[in-house]
Amino acid sequence: MPNRLAAEQSPYLLQHKDNPVDWYPWGQAAFERSRREDKPIFLSIGYSTCHWCHVMEHESFEDPEIAAVLNEHFVSIKVDREERPDVDRVYMAFVQVTTGSGGWPMSVWLTPSLEPFYGGTYFPPTSRWGRPGFVEVLEEIARVWRTEREKVVQSGQAILERLRSLGGTTGADTVPGAEALDAALHEFAAAFDARRGGFGAAPKFPRPSELLFLLREHCRTHVTEPRDMALATLRAMALGGMRDHLGGGFHRYSVDADWRVPHFEKMLYDQAQLALAYLEAAQLTGERFFAEVAADTLGYVRRDLSDPDGGFYSAEDADSVPPDPPAASHSRPSGQPHKSEGAFYLWGDEEIGRALGSDADVFRLRYGVLPDGNAPFDPQGEFTHRNLLYAARPIEEIVRMTGQSAEAVAAALERARALLLSVRSTRPRPHLDDKILTAWNGLMIAAFARAARVLEEGAPYLADATRAAAFVRARLWRGADETLLRRFRQGDAAVEGYAEDYACLVFGLLELFQADGDPAWLEWSLTLQRRLDDLFWDPVDGGWYSTTGTDASVLLRLKEEYDGAEPAASSVAVMNLLVLSRLVEATPNAPTPNSQRVGVGGLGVGSSYHEKIARTFSAFGVRASTRGRTVPMMLAALSTYYTGLPQIVIAGEREAADTRALAAVVRRHYLPTAVVVPLVAAHRQALARLLPWTAALAPRGGKATAYLCRDFACQAPTTSPGDLDAQLRELGGEPVARASTD
Repeated sequence: MPNRLAAEQSPYLLQHKDNPVDWYPWGQAAFERSRREDKPIFLSIGYSTCHWCHVMEHESFEDPEIAAVLNEHFVSIKVDREERPDVDRVYMAFVQVTTGSGGWPMSVWLTPSLEPFYGGTYFPPTSRWGRPGFVEVLEEIARVWRTEREKVVQSGQAILERLRSLGGTTGADTVPGAEALDAALHEFAAAFDARRGGFGAAPKFPRPSELLFLLREHCRTHVTEPRDMALATLRAMALGGMRDHLGGGFHRYSVDADWRVPHFEKMLYDQAQLALAYLEAAQLTGERFFAEVAADTLGYVRRDLSDPDGGFYSAEDADSVPPDPPAASHSRPSGQPHKSEGAFYLWGDEEIGRALGSDADVFRLRYGVLPDGNAPFDPQGEFTHRNLLYAARPIEEIVRMTGQSAEAVAAALERARALLLSVRSTRPRPHLDDKILTAWNGLMIAAFARAARVLEEGAPYLADATRAAAFVRARLWRGADETLLRRFRQGDAAVEGYAEDYACLVFGLLELFQADGDPAWLEWSLTLQRRLDDLFWDPVDGGWYSTTGTDASVLLRLKEEYDGAEPAASSVAVMNLLVLSRLVEATPNAPTPNSQRVGVGGLGVGSSYHEKIARTFSAFGVRASTRGRTVPMMLAALSTYYTGLPQIVIAGEREAADTRALAAVVRRHYLPTAVVVPLVAAHRQALARLLPWTAALAPRGGKATAYLCRDFACQAPTTSPGDLDAQLRELGGEPVARASTD
């Protein structure tokens, strides 16, 4: 019989609905039973595409004997960390402090008052690999709870107090100087793998915020080292096995230092941030390679992670049913077929030969396909005699080896990739986590909107970004009480948004406004920013808390200080405020969002923005100055702060040839801190209400006109793409002779 999780919407919780464990979702029913029966709580936290979560489920939670131990001695709760990052952060902090590491699945034992007293990550069912067995742990905790209760409760309370003392920001009195950026650059240089790209040893994770910081530092200083580290890493990731060379997009991380063997799950937030990084690399270098990787990644999201109504799904699993399972394979206790990691993406040499015919040899050379498989190591036997696709040789080398022309080789590879993608589409697909999360959609909206500005054929990307933003507004925004929700799935919107949801959505909307100039997106972003400040701003130390602090079951109100796979809310929010401060001009003695409910700009909120920017940088100053690698997105914002944010206004109809010519000039320049304002006739009046400084900026002589401004003071307008090119070159520090004609 299904357990209580059958009534939930979370794909992760639904994966466990048929377990013999008497699971509860996080909530009062579980807490009350724990108190009533005087049983400790077993809390299991994970997410639906987590490989080791699946392993622990199949080994332990599907086992009736282990479930019986859990049901007898504990009240068991399942939490989806992606729906409830607030709960996850509290108990992850506990596990990290007490064990020195963390991860998922996370296993924590709590008192009936929700205080943690023991925890870890994955536990095997019986002792192995130096890890205690899950059953032994359960029985020992049950014994200690019966015989040493007071000691357990005191331990939980003491650890919670320690965590509470660690929850504040260790700040400085002033905004860190540019020397903090220099110190962080030295940190990155010391950890950089010059031979293989990336930072540190295996496993290697993509942290796009690191790369965005390095690219901005190159823009600020014109020093080549940060540029070279970022580009080498981006190139290595795109050529390695972490990229899906058939379907586009990137897997979660590389388990080896060579970017060869991926952990195969695909996360929406990785696609969004990596697309942004590749778009910036394309602008900086002018290389088509980086633009193609970005377009390929966005194409994957459009095809496989897009809801028909416009939102973006969360992830695809690493595990799937092999297309040709071995005869000895059998179903798991749940009756589900055996799954293995990477099965959807791996290829046999003979299979490739049958599918590709005369194109097979070129494909084998390009993607490192070998008769007995090419995995450099395979500790669990998942990849035996299978091939992981990676770019093993450059096209030029294949041309020399085969005697074919470069054009013939490229054509053969294009045919081969399309054919194998078609073959792969007939295989059992990995599980799709189809919940739609606001924060991750905000990042994805930003990526599609940036692609609309950076890539030559931008209209389809703008359409994707616009549809997604409209979806979030229709399904996840309660306009009546100005509340943003976090999760939508199958018609159900739930969970009030966290700081990251507000911040990332504002980021996406600001990018969308810069792509199409529609003031509705700017107006909504201003409302969301005000709500973010009202609900999450820390008026004492600066920065934004992750939660509102109103949920009594979440014992700690924490402030995320680490830019990991996802950037911290404060890092995104301060970058947003930098942009808003160059859109909304500060005026003296005008009301601020805290003194009057203001849903639009142009009303003096800029002064409040400047104060919050300074206080946030001060709050994170010590960390930025001494442990810069932990806050790369905050450093990217600080680099932007010192570079300055010029304003580029293009007044003209979007599809007109003269407007497109000016936009093409802007597209060719890597100016990552510039704020772009498209000014079209249909939006002029509404935009002037929001941004009064734009009212006088109009087309000159019936032609599209560009205005380059700093601090709301503009240079002489120009209708000439050549003159605009010269202005932007000078803005970027490139000495050029000014052109008066084209």
